[in-house]
Amino acid sequence: MDIEPIASLPKALGMPFHALDLLEMAFTHASYVHDHKAQHATKQLIDNERLEFLGDAVLGLVISRYLYLIEPPLSEGEMTKWRAAIVCEASLADFARTLGFHRYLKLGRGEEQSGGRLRPSILADTFEAFIGALYLDQGLPGVEDFMMRHIIPRIERGERQRTVDHKSALQEWAQREEGRPVEYAIISEDGPAHARSFVAQVSVAGEVMGQGYGRSKKEAEQRAAEEALQKLGLLSGDFARD
Repeated sequence: MDIEPIASLPKALGMPFHALDLLEMAFTHASYVHDHKAQHATKQLIDNERLEFLGDAVLGLVISRYLYLIEPPLSEGEMTKWRAAIVCEASLADFARTLGFHRYLKLGRGEEQSGGRLRPSILADTFEAFIGALYLDQGLPGVEDFMMRHIIPRIERGERQRTVDHKSALQEWAQREEGRPVEYAIISEDGPAHARSFVAQVSVAGEVMGQGYGRSKKEAEQRAAEEALQKLGLLSGDFARD
């Protein structure tokens, strides 16, 4: 697919961005740098891995502050659970995909051909790198403004239910129930190498409790766990309390 010019992203997001070189770096995957070193001998190409590291920390802080200020107050355990759910790979990849970040990614040929543009791990890393670049460009206020515009409303519309770590919730329940073992198995997979799909099955104490479909094994397991929680009557309304 044709890559969108990075200069058009601020307009698409409805917010300014001053250091476009940082923004360019945030969307440059290591595979692109590897493939294009010779072509850019006079210009240093830098991938987004360092920005990803910074963005991970900044994102954790911004989400933690948001959860701390929620009324009525959440317990420490609830805040920990929701932060983990909101910043997990599946959630960040979904945020990036919804914002169209995949259209701006610079990938190496191998990653491009293997479907890397929509790979959850790459999208999640890119989202974190963008947050890192935004922090360097505009500080915490800029990151918080972006989150309030584009991410927090989705969470508050009830999408927290979609970002819950169902596997962790099921494991916690099983531990409370005299340590019942939880086991996952991939029972089928289909599609070409660049667009695989999987069906996972979860068993609790040897009893099959749920199945789930996903474009990655992790996604399929999450959906299997979600079905198990539904069968157990452990899923209530959005942002449910323990």
